[in-house]
Amino acid sequence: MIRRAAQEHTVRRIALDHVVAGPMLRRWPLLGLPDAWLSGSMLAQAWWNRCFDLPPLHGMDDADIIYFDPEDLSEAGEARAAAHAAELFADLPIRLDVKNQARVHLWYPDRFGIPISPYLSARAATETFPTTVSAVAISDAHLSAPFGLDDFLAPCVRGNATLIDRAFYQRKSQRWAALWPDLTILPWEDAVGPLADK
Repeated sequence: MIRRAAQEHTVRRIALDHVVAGPMLRRWPLLGLPDAWLSGSMLAQAWWNRCFDLPPLHGMDDADIIYFDPEDLSEAGEARAAAHAAELFADLPIRLDVKNQARVHLWYPDRFGIPISPYLSARAATETFPTTVSAVAISDAHLSAPFGLDDFLAPCVRGNATLIDRAFYQRKSQRWAALWPDLTILPWEDAVGPLADK
């Protein structure tokens, strides 16, 4: 318990010290979205850049903002949330990707070819994210890491085979290996989740 608390403190410090994540978290209450988290790979990449003495935005595609609003499953509602976030964080040098996790099951089959059950919360959605490090999520007051923080802090990349397959993981990890050549990337056989043996 003490170790987990120390890990969470470290990850929160990494986020707050980052040139993008820090200002985002300090303004987080102004976002006003239900069950909202900063998640995805950005937090891990902020840590990798510190570990490997790289610029703070090196390799970062975007900042993922996830939220959960089952009362509005419309594309228009999600677009309004994205527009508000874009205005709130307009001065920060990163693209935002804002997604209502309550509506992912509506578009996921068309985009990825498989149906998924509706998520019950934003945190539940992170349990299906492609890697254990991208499943780490933070808000102004909370931190969620359903697979723990050992991989995040190591740092190493491990696949989460709940939804993705070996080919998807290999594409993602090859990109990351090119950008962070000193990063430890575990083989697919070390993935967690029900599809890991496929």
